[in-house]
Amino acid sequence: MFALLELKGVSHAYDRRQVLNHLSFRVEKGMIVCLLGASGCGKTTVLRCIAGFEPVTAGEILLSGVVMSRLGLTTAPEKRRIGMVFQDYALFPHLTVARNIAFGLHHMTESERAARVAELLATVGLDPVRNRYPHELSGGQQQRVALARALAPRPDLLLLDEPFSNLDVEMRERLSLDVRDILKQQNTTAVLVTHDQHEAFHIADEIGIMSGGLIEQWDTPHQLYHEPASRFVADFIGQGVFLPGTVFDGNRVRLELGILEGRLARDWPQDSVVDVLLRPDDILHDDASPLQAQVLHKAFRGAQFLYTLQLSGGGRVMSLVPSHHNHAIGEKIGIRLEIDHHAAFARSGSVNG
Repeated sequence: MFALLELKGVSHAYDRRQVLNHLSFRVEKGMIVCLLGASGCGKTTVLRCIAGFEPVTAGEILLSGVVMSRLGLTTAPEKRRIGMVFQDYALFPHLTVARNIAFGLHHMTESERAARVAELLATVGLDPVRNRYPHELSGGQQQRVALARALAPRPDLLLLDEPFSNLDVEMRERLSLDVRDILKQQNTTAVLVTHDQHEAFHIADEIGIMSGGLIEQWDTPHQLYHEPASRFVADFIGQGVFLPGTVFDGNRVRLELGILEGRLARDWPQDSVVDVLLRPDDILHDDASPLQAQVLHKAFRGAQFLYTLQLSGGGRVMSLVPSHHNHAIGEKIGIRLEIDHHAAFARSGSVNG
């Protein structure tokens, strides 16, 4: 596939403090990718380097195969055909919705400009408010205007910097799905930066988990959740617990919950003590199961309860259970292990691995 964007060994430093460390990834045309990580991991710096706002101290950034940045070369942002959607929307308060969207279309004729604005107003669902000003709009509407304005010149690449952080949870979830649909409809290649994994999962085709200026794992949301490549990624993505187990008979693992069958992601020496990652959806409620666990905590989530359960041997697991199974704290319930993806890591404090 054709890489619209490619970073090759990119490094960057602020006042001699290394922020990016030989970062590499590629984004194919039409893909939506996300850089996901905690504050200070370097994800926004990556975006600023791609946009041309910051120079690189090593490596290269290429757009459509052309070098945009390397040591001693930084192509100006306005020459990169990149659109940006900022955290604070950065709308012009004195311009209407339609005129905000039209702002970067000076190269078009008046009729072409009007047609493009009309198209985008329809795409983002804002035609009824085309003559309003930003202060007259909701936060979600302002974000749609910012997106439409960035898409208007048909950029080769769209960068989104924490675009939903100022919205409430319900609006953030709804708008993130809408934005994905809009980007796919426009066949726009995009890089999103966020600290919110739910947001990343809603929007991105592929996600890079960042930590300390490095990418820990670059993968699909499904693979990141079920097959994390490191303990850091396993801890960072989703909910889950680590249950100790012992490797025997090849790659089978003996857990307090039973025998884990199937191949692990790596080969372990016989009798290795490992931590096995168990997600809440790996532990099923089963009244007929002889394996019992005690309810320690429960969180009501509408359609489901998230139970924290204690096993007879002292281990703890979590389980997602349909909400019509409303069990009391302290009650024992039947459970069974049903896991398709096996992720095991060296036991904390163990010499194995």
